[in-house]
Amino acid sequence: MVFLGLHPAVTSRLAGVIGFTFAYQTAFALYSVPNKTEKLYDLAGSTGFITSTLLSLYYPSVRSWFIKSPSIPLSSLSHHPRQLLISAMILLWAGRLGYHLVGRIAKHGSDSRFDDLKTKPGIFSGMWFGQALWITLVGLPAFIVNSVPASAHPALALKDFVGLGIWIAGLGFEVLADQQKATWRKQKDEKKHEEKFISSGLWGLSRHPNYLGEVILQTGPPLLLLNTPLLPSVKYLSFISPVFTYILLRYASGVPPLEESAEKKFGKDDNWRKYTDNTSMFVPLPVGLGKGKI
Repeated sequence: MVFLGLHPAVTSRLAGVIGFTFAYQTAFALYSVPNKTEKLYDLAGSTGFITSTLLSLYYPSVRSWFIKSPSIPLSSLSHHPRQLLISAMILLWAGRLGYHLVGRIAKHGSDSRFDDLKTKPGIFSGMWFGQALWITLVGLPAFIVNSVPASAHPALALKDFVGLGIWIAGLGFEVLADQQKATWRKQKDEKKHEEKFISSGLWGLSRHPNYLGEVILQTGPPLLLLNTPLLPSVKYLSFISPVFTYILLRYASGVPPLEESAEKKFGKDDNWRKYTDNTSMFVPLPVGLGKGKI
């Protein structure tokens, strides 16, 4: 089987990882949908990234174990530094995401996004399928890199380190935004201010700087494919990760529900109107261009 000019062995390995990704989410859905519970959704998402990335890294050994052929010890598998680097990027990011999301639902006991959806089996099942698709598209750069034999990879080069730098910058931007908001909330709980919403720090540049950081960091991993021996079509296909992340956060599950909720809470507040008029919704632009809209 050949796909986008990939070697059949690479295509088979990639298909196996993607198939596992959907099967993993299906397993959680088989329990969650009939029980009308969303408590495992974020856990399945974060661990889905982790397990699929590890599978893509150790696929030959895992496959040989399942088909009962002589197994390849995990310790004996050699990996190219590029494979280890991109896998570490995904694992660290997914681990942090899981810690944040799972901790949130453990604290609140439920997720308001699912209040109505979990009572509709068809739609709720579709959300698990959507999560599998999310993992596949965002994790695609790592899955592809890990599917290419280590011996076929050239040495690490400038583009790899540029990709790593962008990933670090995006992660740092996201972490700083989250920390600033956590500090703001803590100070509000301690009655140190009476602000209804945060508008300082990175939140003075963008109304959703944490999501902006997420899009930036997802732009890093695809750059690690540019020095691999793959066709241009495959290399550029991996950029679907940041594009999909942007569309998802900017127009679907990220910004829209938060903006709608904020409008209901603060829509009549003059300070909120001033903030939304003078602060970009997502991407900060110079000299006031697109403020409050983009």
